[in-house]
Amino acid sequence: MADDLQPGLFDGVPDLLAQAEQRQAPPPGVARVRWPNRTQRELRPSDLDSLLPEEHRARVVWAWVEQADLSRMYADIRAVEGGSGRTAIAPEILFALWLYATLDGVGTARSVARLTQAHDAYRWICGGVQVNHHTLSDFRSAHGETFEAVLTDSVAALMAVGAVTLKRVAQDGVRIRASAGAASFRRGETLERCLEEARAQVAALKQQAEENSGARTRRQQAARERAARERRERIEQALERLPELAEIKAKQGKPREQARASTTDAEATVMKMGDGGFRPAYNGQYATDTASQVVVGVAAVTVGTDMAQLLPMIEQVEERCGQSPDEWLVDGGYPAHDQLDRAGAHTLVYAPVPKPKDAATDPHVAKDGDSAAVGAWRERMGTDAAKAIYKKRAATAECVNAQARERGLTRLRVRGAAKVRCVLLLHALAHNLMRTLALAPSLLGDGKGASSGTTVTA
Repeated sequence: MADDLQPGLFDGVPDLLAQAEQRQAPPPGVARVRWPNRTQRELRPSDLDSLLPEEHRARVVWAWVEQADLSRMYADIRAVEGGSGRTAIAPEILFALWLYATLDGVGTARSVARLTQAHDAYRWICGGVQVNHHTLSDFRSAHGETFEAVLTDSVAALMAVGAVTLKRVAQDGVRIRASAGAASFRRGETLERCLEEARAQVAALKQQAEENSGARTRRQQAARERAARERRERIEQALERLPELAEIKAKQGKPREQARASTTDAEATVMKMGDGGFRPAYNGQYATDTASQVVVGVAAVTVGTDMAQLLPMIEQVEERCGQSPDEWLVDGGYPAHDQLDRAGAHTLVYAPVPKPKDAATDPHVAKDGDSAAVGAWRERMGTDAAKAIYKKRAATAECVNAQARERGLTRLRVRGAAKVRCVLLLHALAHNLMRTLALAPSLLGDGKGASSGTTVTA
């Protein structure tokens, strides 16, 4: 029959029967397995709430955020019911994302935005709301006052249930690498020259936009002008801070002309870091209740020394808590005599007394010329009771700083003391959230919110 077929009709068509006969069967004993097919499309019906167990940390964060007073954040939202404008993202979502990210050691807005698409916990917090990194970045930098108020409320709640007694507070600083390179620091003459160049660039871009408006899109032109304008503003800020840095150089016995400011972050200062090196950094200050390890005070300092940071923190804690601690523990970098004099009206300061140059001199005896507060401090630190109390400092303050570093507080991604303070506050709030879970889980409520019908279990 095959001979009756027209020649050339099936030329080039493989002979399936011949191939089947030639195909050899696999040898016996070879394993037969299933290989993955990752191109197969699947439809898996599920809801976000079922992705996380009831005791998941994201639920704890959400329960805590839901009880926070975010009225100041809502006051900034322009879109209202019955009005025009784009509906805003609920502040609770953005706040919870940053708190959870802080606990997770994530410190950049871009990373958080990516996780909202890929990680179940972040997706659960969003609840289907799309969030971009610009919104996250702006939120973190714009709500420092609300973060401050939430910290005050959280400490007050813990004090109300007796978890925080404020009997003894320990203060310590943590130096954090700034978002500025060492090469960005310039002296006065160079800054003046850079400022002239920046102003000329801004003017040239404006003229270019007027003469040839079709060369670039409006968005591209606006971006270039904004970048040039921001660079000019940063240089102006660096020049404004230069006299302050020159005064510091003078106190160190160095020529004022050696003072340099950063054109990237004018408020960053070159500080001696824990490894002995010198890098642009900020000096973050935390005050912690020793009994509960709850953070009760936060400050972002632009100088590398702790010498003048004692009294401001005492006053901050007194204002936040309505009372001064009975005892205040600091290391040897804090007790300047004028600070001790003024702090004596608020609390008892426990800090090591410097060793005298003469080994025969007793450091714990009041010296001629000492004020009453300084003399009492010297004598107090010579007692066994004071030495036992002072041991609580390292176990509290340095522990809190170490936990902050484990959560990523080693390199700042923001610029300016105001934004750095917001980052420090978020770390304090995240830390206090976990302490609340350990000390007073009842303050977290039942965890029932608009997106969750489950109960948060400690």
